[in-house]
Amino acid sequence: MRSRHPFRHFLLLLPALLLATAAQAMDARFTDADGDLVADTPTDPKDWVDPKVLIFAYTPVEDPAVYAKVWEGFLKHMEEVTGKTVQFFPVQSNAAQIEAMRAGRLHVAGFNTGSNPLAVNCAGFVPFTMMARADGSFGYEMEIITYPGSGIETIEDLKGRTLAFTAPTSNSGYKAPSALLEAEYGLVAERDFNPAFSGKHDNSILGVANKDYDAAAIANSVLNRMIARDVVKPAQLVSLYKSQTFPTTGYGYVYNLKPELQEKIKQAFFTFPWEGSALKAEFEKSGEAQFLPITYQTHWEVIRKIDEAMKVSYDCK
Repeated sequence: MRSRHPFRHFLLLLPALLLATAAQAMDARFTDADGDLVADTPTDPKDWVDPKVLIFAYTPVEDPAVYAKVWEGFLKHMEEVTGKTVQFFPVQSNAAQIEAMRAGRLHVAGFNTGSNPLAVNCAGFVPFTMMARADGSFGYEMEIITYPGSGIETIEDLKGRTLAFTAPTSNSGYKAPSALLEAEYGLVAERDFNPAFSGKHDNSILGVANKDYDAAAIANSVLNRMIARDVVKPAQLVSLYKSQTFPTTGYGYVYNLKPELQEKIKQAFFTFPWEGSALKAEFEKSGEAQFLPITYQTHWEVIRKIDEAMKVSYDCK
């Protein structure tokens, strides 16, 4: 397995890669008077939203029904804290999740790492927490994996082979590996290898384990949970590369919720009793044990830099 150092070297190259970068502008519907890079709560109370039913969505996964059960206890806790009915909304894609919040149909959500900037700039998402380990450390790594006997032993061996990505909005499932492969190895999709899009990390991992894809770029937090659930076995996979650590799923609310409701939602996250919960049973498989306060401005800086290097434009039309 390759070390993390090449990707750190790639980040040092970012200033040179930013030369022709598209602008990353917040949608004109929002304001950011305090400069924290997220949409401000409207100043006029008539523009606040105070729904009777709060809609919550977790980032797309292979089997939403499994995660509806995982989040059930947490959502009951949120109901007790907010005084609202809270409904789990299973989403099938990152784009559908962002559009739901942009259209006012989604109030509280966990957006995957790569989707956070688009959700912030186009849907008014305000992330304030993410899961962390008991010692306060957090994050996951992007890994490029293959299967034993694939004939792929190094990144360079991906030439002429099929590499699965998840979706264009995904950090570890597309943007980070694409930037890495081009900057460090001179490998460009369609020219040097055949890209495929699986839609979700679960699909990519299963695709490699079942030898449907030669290799895949995935988030190892998802892989760790799938191994813990015995969905795949470690012997089915080989890691070719592991990146530096990235922030994981960001949780937050839509910008125009009533301020008192925003505070109660925060309270629900930070007072949730992890011990004995289904949430802990699932997420301790990837090390998480608490909700940690974060800011988009600080914790997503590296992701914004990758987006800039990839010339990502947050087109909100």
